[in-house]
Amino acid sequence: MSNGPKFSVVALVALVSATLSAGAVLALGPQTPVLRAARAETQLRLTTTEAAALSTGASIRKGQDGHFWASGEVNGASVRFLVDTGATAVALTPADAERLGFKPETLTYSYKVVTAGGSTRAASVKIASLTVAGARVENVDALVIEKGLDTSLLGMSFLGRLTRFEGTRQALILHS
Repeated sequence: MSNGPKFSVVALVALVSATLSAGAVLALGPQTPVLRAARAETQLRLTTTEAAALSTGASIRKGQDGHFWASGEVNGASVRFLVDTGATAVALTPADAERLGFKPETLTYSYKVVTAGGSTRAASVKIASLTVAGARVENVDALVIEKGLDTSLLGMSFLGRLTRFEGTRQALILHS
């Protein structure tokens, strides 16, 4: 075979290769994206654990505001708590403390604490029993916050004494 036919074959392969490459470049070039609307579902889907916990009452449903609000029974009286896993202890407002039988004006405010409202003082108290969603803990350390707390907080001095607790998108599940 002379150089002429070899050159023709190489030129033909190069031409086919260039044509295919150009097609690939055009195919990978800018294209108008195809947009499709997603279908929104509003149905609440619970895991088996969440459904079981909700049916037995061992959970706290998430509120409309995205927070977990719990009704607790403290020494036999009802208290509404905001669940706060960042709070070291259960924290009581002076009004809730008074309803529970503590006298805020006679307490010793020897602790300095920082709340969302800023620095303030707190007094240590002991709660004989605290029950939330069926989970009961006795002899719970708590603080009465002198000023700046709008609602009582369910902190780790209660939550940390449970066997475990787990947060899901819809509920906080308590295991006592």
